[in-house]
Amino acid sequence: MVAPRANWKGFITFGEVACPVALYTAASSSERIAFNTLNRKTGNRVKREFVDSETGDPVERDDQVKGYEIENGQYIILEPDEVAAAVPDSDKTLKIDAFIPCNEIDGVYFDKPYYLAPDKMGTDAFVLLRDGMKKAKVAAIARTVLFRRMRTVLIRPHGRGLIATTLNFDYEVRSSQEAFEEVPNLKIEGEMLELAEHIIGTKKGSFDASTFDDRYEAAVAELVKAKIEGRSLPKKKAPAVSKQSDLLQALRESAGIAKTGSKPTAANVNKGAPRQKAAKPAAAAKAKQAVAPTRRAG
Repeated sequence: MVAPRANWKGFITFGEVACPVALYTAASSSERIAFNTLNRKTGNRVKREFVDSETGDPVERDDQVKGYEIENGQYIILEPDEVAAAVPDSDKTLKIDAFIPCNEIDGVYFDKPYYLAPDKMGTDAFVLLRDGMKKAKVAAIARTVLFRRMRTVLIRPHGRGLIATTLNFDYEVRSSQEAFEEVPNLKIEGEMLELAEHIIGTKKGSFDASTFDDRYEAAVAELVKAKIEGRSLPKKKAPAVSKQSDLLQALRESAGIAKTGSKPTAANVNKGAPRQKAAKPAAAAKAKQAVAPTRRAG
């Protein structure tokens, strides 16, 4: 098996202790089904081309440069070496600023996860940091330059190593107030709330990533296969929205309770068939394999 390639190498420091570390991608989209853009009339691939907005002439890659608009149609040109020079100096060090409770940061600030492992020497210091954080039940906040940007990173123990999650800056996270401003201020009580609690109780479980398959990928693979074979797939109906007047009855039916409105008990609750595990990722992979020769059109 080929060893994974590190995205970044540097040091992690806490107090006067330092150890070399390597950062590896924890999540990747490279296995997703990819599409090409085609000309519907000819079936040929469409080529993306940058053109001058005024003259309409194509602009070659070497002639493309970044610009910041200061007024309408007025730009300040920023050369690549100027941008690189403006980035804060990076000493390739993840300097821990503070240790905080593991659940203190709202998940909305999470950006991208990376695995953080010791690099060659310094394993003892790495394990010391990992086990110390586990025992204290804390996470670490650190900062460094990653991929030409100053980033704040949340570091947590993860198995035999650490997981480093880049964090969105405060200005990048939108307030929830606007998204929730239309939500009415209602108070649900009585049987409806009891039934909801009961249904939630019967669905309690634990998270296992292997039980969740990428249904979009599998569905697209099946669609491509069906088109190759000249078949058509059945159209699915959207679920009907529960109206306020029907909500209580829908809750009763979900709990397996008769229309009499009797309280949920072991005798009258229909637990139904046990939940089946979702298809393993291999199932979607097999569907992809069937259409692999034609994944990329053009």
